[in-house]
Amino acid sequence: MTAKTLMVLGTGSSVGKSTVTAALCRVFMQDGIRVSPFKAQNMSNNAYVTPDGLELGRSQAVQAAAAGVEPSADMNPILLKPEGDGRSQVVLNGKPAGSFKARSYYEGRETLWQSVTAALDRLRANYELVVMEGAGSPAEVNLRDRDIVNMEVALYCDSPVLLVADIDRGGVFASLLGTLELLRPDERALVKGLVINQFRGDRSLLEPLPQLISERTGVPVVGVVPMVPDLQLREEDGMSLEREQSLRTQGPMTAAVIRLPRISNFDDFDPLARAGVSLRFVRDPAEVRDAHIVIIPGTKHTIADLRWMKSRGLDVAVSEAAERGAYVVGVCGGYQMLGEILDDPEGADGGEPDSEAGLGLLPLKTVFNRDKVTRRAKFRVASPAPEMSAAGRPMRPGAAGSGYEIHSGETSARDRQTVTPLLELDRGDGILRPDGAVSTSGRLMGCYVHGLFDSPDVLGPFLESAAEKFGLEPPIVRPFSMEEEYDRLASVVRESLDMAAIRRMTGLGAGSRRV
Repeated sequence: MTAKTLMVLGTGSSVGKSTVTAALCRVFMQDGIRVSPFKAQNMSNNAYVTPDGLELGRSQAVQAAAAGVEPSADMNPILLKPEGDGRSQVVLNGKPAGSFKARSYYEGRETLWQSVTAALDRLRANYELVVMEGAGSPAEVNLRDRDIVNMEVALYCDSPVLLVADIDRGGVFASLLGTLELLRPDERALVKGLVINQFRGDRSLLEPLPQLISERTGVPVVGVVPMVPDLQLREEDGMSLEREQSLRTQGPMTAAVIRLPRISNFDDFDPLARAGVSLRFVRDPAEVRDAHIVIIPGTKHTIADLRWMKSRGLDVAVSEAAERGAYVVGVCGGYQMLGEILDDPEGADGGEPDSEAGLGLLPLKTVFNRDKVTRRAKFRVASPAPEMSAAGRPMRPGAAGSGYEIHSGETSARDRQTVTPLLELDRGDGILRPDGAVSTSGRLMGCYVHGLFDSPDVLGPFLESAAEKFGLEPPIVRPFSMEEEYDRLASVVRESLDMAAIRRMTGLGAGSRRV
């Protein structure tokens, strides 16, 4: 089998390519087609773990879930994880391959391209359709000779292309026209449809713009996709995080997430916002002082971001928050920061041997090593220490959930008399192992597991405990289904796009909904 392909490109970054790709994966899945997402190269510190312990970008994991299939590293063969100073860790076929400056990275273009095409070929051998997503804009002429993610991929498999533009940003006509004008004739010939995304208001007021665009470009506008209110798809990049702030729920309970320079997996905390917690990502110590919950998230470089916190006085702000009774939570790198010492004898965290004093809120020591942990895990909340009062227990013992680990380093407790494991993990072998730590007060805690708050049985008691501490009405944790979100998005896109035309351009035929 050699799958058909469809490529989704955009006139720029954050125009909605990932969301449109996820929606199309869901629509085709609903139509009974075995479909896979694909993005040759992704740049993000928000990663996910496949069942076999490999990494891929969060957006491809979301798209795979929308398609109803397990994510695989082939769906995102190259993941670039920014480290700062113009460097990125390169994750190749799901495994770390080193840290590179941009120039030296592109010198390996031929090897990278072979990995891209091999991964795509494997997907096409196992699916009926591969919906491929580009990155940024295909019209960056200065990068054309290094392209391994946009038009070069479409040309490789002679794929029809949908070009997406965000009308909410303004200038949609110029964005589409300018992009098409900068493509080479062979590239432009593959663009079979234009999509106007993120439209607000009365659709009839948009006329005759779609017709004018089609007449000027010679490419049909296959649909206008409206803004989908309160869409709860997992986000993956910093720009999404910045744009999201105005959409956060404003409630009486406030959670301040430290906006680290190399923040990763910040979608861990979306469930708090869904429960009505006022979730804000902060850089200023003043924004921590009135928070009921303070969260230190994951990071690509723990020691460097810890020093950044200290340079801004955020270490003091977090300690003061703990002293006044706020709940302080560290996840992954944030968990490591809560301890007393971070030791990096091999330079695994930052490239050179290093050491740094932690925040000292928990009696922990972290030693970094070059063995990176990437695995899924089921967890349950551990039983509290005998000296922990019932009022201080922030989570219900035995409450269960599932998540994943992506980290370097091992963390151990200096004094188990003042700290107890937060979780017990089953990493697939049925053996329960301790993870994380919680203070006897119950208000200082951390763990390595991403996805902790996705479990309502964990989040509900945690928020109730914090609300009781501060005399607040507890937020309501309502049932949430990501599957329903995928279906809601697919319904909007199905009604907005000419799916019969899109099916024809892929070679699948006009078709009809089969399931």
